[in-house]
Amino acid sequence: MVLSLLVWAAMGHAVAQDTTVTGPDGKLEVTLCCPPSTGCPACTVTYEGKVMLESSPLGLVTDAGDFSQGLKPDGEVRTRSIDTVYTQSRIKTSTVHYKANELVCAYVNAKGQKMRLTFRVGNNDIAFRYTLPKSGETGSVRVLQETTGFRFPAHTTTFLTPQSDPMIGWKRTKPSYEEEYKADAPLDDKSQYGHGYTFPALYRIGGDGWVLLSETGVDSRYCASHLSDAEDRTYRIAFPMPGENNGNGTVEPAFALPGSTPWRTVTVGSTLKPIVETTVPWDVVEPRYDTRHAYRMGRGTWSWIVWQDGSINYDDQVKYIDLAADMGYEYVLVDNWWDANIGHGRMEQLIRYAHSRGVDVFLWYSSSGYWNDIEQSPKNRMDNPIARKREMHWLRAQGVKGIKVDFFGGDKQETMRLYEAILSDADDYGLMVIFHGCTLPRGWERMYPNYVGSEAVLASENMVFNQHFCDNEAFNACLHPFIRNTVGCMEFGGVFMNKRLNKGNDGGTTRVTTDVFQLATSILFQNPIQNFALTPGNLTDAPKLCMDFMRQVPVTWDETRFIDGYPGKYVVLARRHADTWYVAAANATDRPLKLEVDLSMLGEGQAAMYADNKRLQPELKTLELEEGVRTTLTVMPQGGVVVVK
Repeated sequence: MVLSLLVWAAMGHAVAQDTTVTGPDGKLEVTLCCPPSTGCPACTVTYEGKVMLESSPLGLVTDAGDFSQGLKPDGEVRTRSIDTVYTQSRIKTSTVHYKANELVCAYVNAKGQKMRLTFRVGNNDIAFRYTLPKSGETGSVRVLQETTGFRFPAHTTTFLTPQSDPMIGWKRTKPSYEEEYKADAPLDDKSQYGHGYTFPALYRIGGDGWVLLSETGVDSRYCASHLSDAEDRTYRIAFPMPGENNGNGTVEPAFALPGSTPWRTVTVGSTLKPIVETTVPWDVVEPRYDTRHAYRMGRGTWSWIVWQDGSINYDDQVKYIDLAADMGYEYVLVDNWWDANIGHGRMEQLIRYAHSRGVDVFLWYSSSGYWNDIEQSPKNRMDNPIARKREMHWLRAQGVKGIKVDFFGGDKQETMRLYEAILSDADDYGLMVIFHGCTLPRGWERMYPNYVGSEAVLASENMVFNQHFCDNEAFNACLHPFIRNTVGCMEFGGVFMNKRLNKGNDGGTTRVTTDVFQLATSILFQNPIQNFALTPGNLTDAPKLCMDFMRQVPVTWDETRFIDGYPGKYVVLARRHADTWYVAAANATDRPLKLEVDLSMLGEGQAAMYADNKRLQPELKTLELEEGVRTTLTVMPQGGVVVVK
């Protein structure tokens, strides 16, 4: 470990301190300082000698004391090296070797109260948090403000999505992390709603490299945060808005002492490779509870995405169960209104039919309703512990394997408690949980063994609702592998084989991307339970080679590698499942891209390649791979390529 304490006074009393800690390979460096003139702690981040974050403020203000100014190092400095291996079946890689250098520094304020600041620095990742010990009789604190900020060099551009106003949108359900991105925007651009930006946030530091900001380890003991608009090139941690959850719940998080904040994370690289491949959201968290259940990841069919509300009836659900059985899929998801249109009694019959076809069932629920105007049912079950456990008892008795819970109300600590309560109770009954209309997952795959996905993105349903989102599908798909999907699984609900996004494949919005592009998204978008947008009609109206591919595509991955790309323009990504590699490419530009890429991980010999021909029709070809020779991939506009070996 490289650690330097640059200025220390005698007798253990620090009058000034610059502390530098580097990652194991020495390229990533964090320097902490706390000038005696202000007592305001700050940090600077460099990578390969280039400044990625200029002096950025640290600290927090609580109702028990101010830990943002007037601080002095108290002489406590602890370091250790972390070298550990863990396994995880629901993220981008199944085995993670986490190496980092940890630095813990303690500071005292004018009242003599202590705050510890912990930094963990890997080769490309930084995670830091604040810890407050118990002081006197005070057993809890309310955090009024975090002064944590991130100050970027002037030549930085941004790839950000705004935090929306609360209580707007359909049925007053926002914020739900479903706003549009701007790519390569100026650093001083103001957010659309004036509330800053949601995590994760991607920044290009000119030609010097890239920075991704996010947070992890958020549970019932804190709120979820976002970033403010930039002032003097500095984005600060911002707490939820008072209007979220229809005004219910506090904006300020509170925790018992001793206690810690969630981890703030910074991923840095000279290229996008460390951004795409980062595992820091899971490296620094621990499981919240053990499980006695063996949860099975897999693929599912989902009638609502194309056939919409009218399909939530017994006969149409039988068709989608049959589709799942024909495709060899593990699950069917029955969406909103099932209790009204099918009913609990007949649903038991439908579940038995699904089991007879070898298909298991997920059922939809509203998270509640008192913080929005949602009419879709079942309602008022998941927010109440008595009703929730009664419903989950019934679900377990029927052999239901999971639930999809929708329409949460914001990022307040009150809502974080609800997420955790649903997950914990669901695990007691052997149920997996998908969240929609929700916040970003923050390390939850490792924290909760039955958590299997969150939407938290402008997902596939928007393509059904508005042609604008069909027209921008490729742009967004070429953003998510670099931003949203880097820090958590993303339940997008895509892979459309319909050309027209309605039940008859003859009306509604029009898909403008190619069939192979759609196949590529099944690889590009990572989620351990994938509910695809296929329809029963696709068994006869979609190209057979595409449907055959979708029959065998996996949804869990042992390894993920970035190959090439630029956010919003194009992406080439490789994922390995067991001994098989899947390489996916997508092109959001208006011209064919001829890419020379390194596919050496595939080895020599022949691979199967799905590509668009000049008429933008899918073809299955044989690709010859030679040792030491880069491979040429031609990706058509709004098109894709998939290579399997």
